Order: sequence, then C-alpha cells, then structure tokens
Amino acid sequence: MTAMGARPEGLHSAEVRERLERYGPNQLPRQPPPSLLRILARQFRSPLIYILALAAVASLVIGDLSDAAFIGAVLAINALIGGWQEWRAEQSTRALQQLLYIRAAVQRDGEVREVDAEEVVPGDLVWLESGVRVPADLRLLMTSGLEVDESLLTGESLPVVKDASWIGPEGTPLGDRRNMAHAGCIVVRGRAQGVAVGTGTSTVVGRLALDVLAAGGGKPPLIVRMERFNRMVAIAIVVAAVTVGLLGVLIHHHQLTEMFLFAVALTVSAIPEGLPAALTVALSVATTRMARRGVIVRRLAAVEGLGSCTLIASDKTGTLTCNELTVREIRAGGLVYEVTGQGFAPEGEVRRGGRPITAEEQGQLVALARVAVLCNEADLHLRDGSWVWRGDPTDVALLSLAHKLGLTREAELARHPQLNHIPFEPERQFAASYHEEGGVVRVFVKGAPERVLGLCAWPSEATLAAAQQEASDLAARGFRVLALAEGPAPQGLGPAEVPPEPSGLSLLGFVGMIDPLRPGVREAVAACQAAGITVWMITGDHPVTALAIARDLGLAETPEQVVTGAQLEQLADSDLEQVTRRARVFARVTPRQKLELVRAARRAGHFVAVTGDGVNDAPALREAHIGVAMGRGGTDVAREAAELVISDDNFATIVAGIEEGRVAYDNVRKVIYLLVSTGAAELVMVALAVTVGLPLPLTAVQLLWLNLVTNGIQGIALAFEPKEGGVLDRPPRPPQERIFNRLMVERTLLAALTMGGVGFGAFRWMLAAGWGEAAARNGLLLLMVLFENIHIGNCRSETRSALQLSPLRSPLLLGGAIGALLLHVVAMHLPLGQRVLGTSVVPLFDWAILLGLALSIFVVMELHKLVRSLIAGAARRGGR
Repeated sequence: MTAMGARPEGLHSAEVRERLERYGPNQLPRQPPPSLLRILARQFRSPLIYILALAAVASLVIGDLSDAAFIGAVLAINALIGGWQEWRAEQSTRALQQLLYIRAAVQRDGEVREVDAEEVVPGDLVWLESGVRVPADLRLLMTSGLEVDESLLTGESLPVVKDASWIGPEGTPLGDRRNMAHAGCIVVRGRAQGVAVGTGTSTVVGRLALDVLAAGGGKPPLIVRMERFNRMVAIAIVVAAVTVGLLGVLIHHHQLTEMFLFAVALTVSAIPEGLPAALTVALSVATTRMARRGVIVRRLAAVEGLGSCTLIASDKTGTLTCNELTVREIRAGGLVYEVTGQGFAPEGEVRRGGRPITAEEQGQLVALARVAVLCNEADLHLRDGSWVWRGDPTDVALLSLAHKLGLTREAELARHPQLNHIPFEPERQFAASYHEEGGVVRVFVKGAPERVLGLCAWPSEATLAAAQQEASDLAARGFRVLALAEGPAPQGLGPAEVPPEPSGLSLLGFVGMIDPLRPGVREAVAACQAAGITVWMITGDHPVTALAIARDLGLAETPEQVVTGAQLEQLADSDLEQVTRRARVFARVTPRQKLELVRAARRAGHFVAVTGDGVNDAPALREAHIGVAMGRGGTDVAREAAELVISDDNFATIVAGIEEGRVAYDNVRKVIYLLVSTGAAELVMVALAVTVGLPLPLTAVQLLWLNLVTNGIQGIALAFEPKEGGVLDRPPRPPQERIFNRLMVERTLLAALTMGGVGFGAFRWMLAAGWGEAAARNGLLLLMVLFENIHIGNCRSETRSALQLSPLRSPLLLGGAIGALLLHVVAMHLPLGQRVLGTSVVPLFDWAILLGLALSIFVVMELHKLVRSLIAGAARRGGR
C-alpha cells in the first residue's frame, strides 16, 4: 500500500498537519458573495449612466446646480433600486444553498476516527458505507458490494458498481472508472476503503468548479441590446449637439457661451433621464413576478433572458426526469402490463390495455411481486403522510411496484422468513434470496435477463427464444430490464452455509424500468417548441435510454437523431456547428463536450439558455447567455454558475419563466418607447427653435421636470403593465434584432415629429400672439405634460388600439398618469414650483386649446396602428 504514502494504520497526526499545510483544506473554490457596495457600484456600469453623469458635470460647469441635482438624484435612485433588488436575489440564492457539513471516517494513528471532510488530506485512508457522501477522490483498495451514485458528475441516473481490483487503460471515461470513487458522489450500497488521491481543486469536481470560476460567460440579451442602444444614443447626441452648435454660431451668429447653454439643453432633452430608473423598476417587477412562479433571479439584467433565448440545452437526469427509477412495463405469462405513476412514491396502478387489471390478473402477478419484495434490500414506507425510501434505486422501484399490487416487504418477510441470500455482484449479474415457505425452502431471484434465463428450466428452445425476444424488445425501447424468477432450493439450508447457485428456476416475467419524465415536462417542451424555442437534451446516459426519453418528449424518433460523445470527438469545430443545427439529443456526453456544444450554438447565432443541477452542468451554465440551475436538488457549484434558479426543480417552471421574460422585454420596450419618443420630441422642438432663431422653448430645468418627474412617474407605472396575451404564441426575437427595430423606429419618429412639431408650432404661435417668453414656455410645458398623459395610452401596445385596452386593467398606470398631471398642476400653483420651474396658472380656455392639441398624438398613432394592421392582413391573405 504505497499510493500517496498510505499505510494500513493510516497517516500519523504530524503527517496530516504537514499535508494540510501543503495541499490546503479539502474544499471547493467558491466565489465570495458580492458586497452591497459592489452591487451598488455595478448599477453605474452603463454608457447611458456615463452620458447622464457628463450632463451633470456640464450643468455644474455652467452653474446650473438645479440641473446637476436633478440628474444626480436619478442616478442615486436608480442605483438604490437596482442594488436592493440584486442584493435580495443574492440573499435568496445563498439561503437556497443549505450548506452541508460532510463528515468522513478516516484511519489515522492506527484507529478509525470521524473528521470534517475539509480535513481529509491526500494519503488518508477513508472508509465508505451506504448513505455517505464521498469526501475526496479515492482510489479504492477494498470493496464489498459498493454502488455509487455519480449522477452529479456524469448525468447517469443508475448507480455505478465499483470494484477495487479493476484496472483500466489510461484515458478511461469518468463514468467507467470502477476502481475510483469521486468527491461529492453518494454511496448507495455496500462498503469500501480507499486512499485519498485528490482533495479540493485536485478532485474532478474541484477542476470543474475552477472551470466555472474561470469562464467568462455570455451576456444576457437585454445587456447586449441596451449596449447597442446606448451607443446609438451617445452618437446621436454628439452629432445633434455639434450640428445645432454650428448652426447657431455660423448661421445665426449666436455667442459661443449661448450655444453651449443650448447644447446642454439639447443634451438634457435628448437623454431619457428617467430610463435607468424605469428599466430597473421594470426588471424588478418581472423579478417579483418570476419569483411567484418559482424562478429566482440572481442578476437583474438576466430577467428577460429566458424570453430572448432561442435554444434551451437541458440536462436529462433530475431536470427533465425525476432521477427516480420507475417500473413502467411488465411482461408476464405472455401478457403486457402498463404501470402508471412517477418516481418512487407508489402512487399509481398496474393496467392492461388501458384498463385497470382484474382480480384474476392481479393474482397472477402476485408471485412476481413477491420476488420483487423478498429479493430486495431497500426500504419504502410512509412517514408523517409522505413516502420515504432508502437503498438502491432499482430495489426501491421494485418495492414501489409491489405496493401498487398490494404487497409490502414487511408483510411478506413475516410470512416467508429469510434464511440466506446471495448479494448482487457485477460478475454474478443476479441476486438471490432464500426463504421458508410452508416448511419448504424456496429461492427468489432477480437479475440481468441473459443471466437469469440461464438459471431457468425450459421445456423447449422455442420457449427460451420467445423469452429472450421479450427481454430484447424491452431493452431496445430504452428500458432497464430485470428478469424475476423463483424455484426450489436445497432443504435445510441455514444462514451460516454458503448457498449454491440457483438452478431449475421458473421465469415469472420481466420488468422494464426507466427514469420517468417529471410531471408537466412533456407539455413544457411542447410549449417551448410552439414558442419557437429549440430544446436540446444533453445527457451522460446510454443512447438507447436517451432515445426512449426523447421519444417521450417528442425530440427524436430514430437512433440516427441521437449524437453520441464518441461521434462529437471526431468532429471539427465547423462540423460541430452543422450538427448543432440538426441534432436535438446528445448522449454519453462529457462535461467538456457539453461546454463545446454550448459554444457551438452561440457561434451559430443562438441565444442559449442551459439548464442543469449537477456539477457536470456548471461550466456550460456559466458559458451560456442564461444559466438556469435547479434550486432544490441542484449542487452549490451549479447555482453559483447560473443567473436564474428554479426553486421547485421543475423544467415546466421554465415555461413560466419564458413567458415572464417576454412580458418583461415587452414592458422594457414600452418604457423605452415612451421616454425616447417624448425626449426626441423635445429634441425636435429645440432643433427647430435654433434653426429659425427662436428663444429656447423650454429651459433645462423644465426639460428635466418633464423627463424625470411627470414622464418618469408614468414610465415607472408602465413597467407594471400586465401581459397582453399570446406571449408564447410568437417566435423569439431574432438574436441580432435591435431594441429599435423597424416598428420601434417608425413609432418613435412619428410620435416625436408629431409632438415636437405641434409643440414647436404652439410655441411659435404663442410668441406671435404676444405671449411673453416665460408665459409661452409655461403653456408649452403644460402641453408636453398633456402629451405625455395621452401618449401613455399609445405605449401600452405596439399593435392593439388604445381603445381596446381598458385603463382599469392597469390601475397603477391610470393612477400614475393622474398623479403626474396633478403634480404638475400643484407645481403651477405653488410659489416654490413657480420659482424653480417658471410655471404659472393657466386659464381654463387655454387648457381646452392645449388639450385639443395634445389629442393629436392619439389620432396619429391610432392611424399608424390601423395602417400597419391593414398591410399585415393583406400580406397574410397574399401568402395563402
């Protein structure tokens, strides 16, 4: 025993201390949680924020302290709202992790002692037994019926049988290393001793964790689109400011200082100052809505990511399936029986031909069920109204079947006491249990069909061939097949004797088991496909098993549609992209290959969401645009890598997340349209005034009042707008689509020209009618507030008439519009408002005229929707 300097008596305490110092504690790398200060600082990383900050500095330079204070206030409010929401989400995720302190039994100084898993060092002799979690990567030295659940690393739903004497070639895949037990995996059955050969980041799970921390990850779609938008706004502002400045100085011969003041006003009017706060609120509202539906958001900007994704790459085990083996089919006496229910809980029944079985048929299956419970080492029982289980998944599945047929292990053992047994071993391929039945010893056997059939007596070759064909048919459909048999045993067999291998058995039938789909998953995948989202299934399972699940999901029908990890190994990057365009199911895939698949999908132009719960999913979760981890059964590493966490571990919840993500993006577009179109209208007014040599239509403070207060209130209220309906009936947005697509550009230009043109005309008319500059600005300011109040109705839908949308459907928006108008009325009457904003009381007759002018925006935008609707209808009729 020389591996890592291990000895039969274990390491000495001094060696442990020295190795702990050399190799470090046995713990995974973890990103420290961001501080509240760091989260707040993140809220300022936006080009739009930078532009606002520059506007504030410019206001300070020219001495407009009120302008600078207004802008500073909106920056602070935006940071506080966004920071608070992200901090709360981070706290929710930390609470989900439920840190588990693992203990390990190690041999040190000649005795076995229990220590914290973090204290295990390379060279430690570690003892394993059923139910414990492996504390480090172990080279097994001794095994006794050891089976380990490695699903968190490989995605395999079945436990792996381990053998200390097995020696394999270099490069053996992770799931086939039978002489290794890897950190984080759970011992399902048996006992073993092994020497620790890897701890901390030197373990397989540790290296995966490092990959996760090193990966840069993809940006959420909203971030990508907002960065494009912000660049466009910045360029437009610079071009407009320079152009207007040159016009003023060169054509109208204004002073340079005067033109600088105009440029500041132009900047203030062009930048939608209320946009950062309104967007933050819109995403925060969506975060709350998603949390109610089981989706916890860790990064605010990722809220609408699911709504933007064009591809969901999902893990199979524990995400699409229950990770609980279930008997789905029985072949006995030449008949086929179906078994309903999901998972280990025996909530279902045995049926034949779509109907419940008769009492006679149930009696015929009792013998098979008796083998299932007697040749079994698991436990399944009710506790406090819930089903609990312990033991090998195959044994638990058999107990669940027996419960559905009315048999329990406790009752059968009371009637048929156990005398002896032969435990399952990989080389043996069967297990046998000897019981007394009416004074006679009988043996009950379960195992691999080819092995058990060889232990049975057959009246003819044709009978054997028929049984072999039944087993083959089940296996070809992706089932894990077990044969169940019983027969005579040597009389007088005692517990101390070594039982002989059974022979002359009678075959009772076959059971076909599979890890079933989670409830609602089939409908969820169909909903994704109807919404235009491609769904991949990526698993470490066998291709036949993957195909069976894929058929159930409607993802694949033939073996040719399943791509294996071995096939992926042979592909160049260009070929891999071609495969990602046609394939939907990937089997026997390693974590590294899953990562490469995600990268290939991104290169192919997809916005990728990856779902998973195991450590093997974490690198791909981080690489994706949107990582979606399972909250209840998922690993800490997976949750660290993800932007979204599904609290109920149900893939079906993702559909709810997709819907809320799309609603969030719709509301973001509505808010942007409202704020940008009104800001652009102000820009049109300023530009027209400079061009014709008129005074500045509105002062910088008045522009800020419009953008931040009256329009800001309505923009935030618009963020709470409920969904319009049919959200999942449309395809996802093209990944390259800008926020300002053709429809948004049309609507923004039309609204800006209408409000800006009417506002400029009204200002020019008021000056021509003898109003003073201050009075004309006061009237124009009221007109713009009325424009905003009416325009908010146009913003509620890009296609539906505002007359079809009841204001009572969104009471917050109605209240926001009324509140914004009342706030401006108060500012018109209060001395403070009159002094700061330059407002005054407007006569009732002038109110009526201004309201009539403001209604022009409603008429124009309704006509635009009508024309587009007629054009779209004609196009649909022409396409038939």
